[in-house]
Amino acid sequence: MKKAFTMIELIFVIVILGILSSVAISKMAVTRDDAEIAKGRAQVAGIRNAITLMRNTNMLQAMGAKWPAKLDALTAVTSTDGDAIFGHDTNASNSDAKLLDYPLYAKNSNGHWRKTANNTYAYKVMNKDISFTYSGGATGTGQFDCDHSHTDADLKKYCKALTE
Repeated sequence: MKKAFTMIELIFVIVILGILSSVAISKMAVTRDDAEIAKGRAQVAGIRNAITLMRNTNMLQAMGAKWPAKLDALTAVTSTDGDAIFGHDTNASNSDAKLLDYPLYAKNSNGHWRKTANNTYAYKVMNKDISFTYSGGATGTGQFDCDHSHTDADLKKYCKALTE
């Protein structure tokens, strides 16, 4: 008598493997979204810390307790893919433009930042732009935050996930 698997046993194995792979693929998709939010949350914290550090540096250098006027050295109002934002520009005439030693590069895709207007930036999550506004300069508050009262439920949820 031959020792082999029957056709029904092989079909059962294939069905079970199919079910397991569908569960694994759906879990991997959720993990990627969570990673993009975690990356954005860390970058928001780093930007906020750099803003505070710049203000403290200004106070220690007897320049007054002013917040940085800008968060980047771009002369354009908006960024294009590959532009350094929140970066350290050694050639900038405005010392306020030196925020992060390692800049973030603008890209219009999930998990990346881009500049959308003066002192306004967007972080893309799940193909949705979460808009962040910076209030700086001598009369500003130094606040870098998104709109927590947005009417779009997804934007509100992602804003909360990125900042709290």
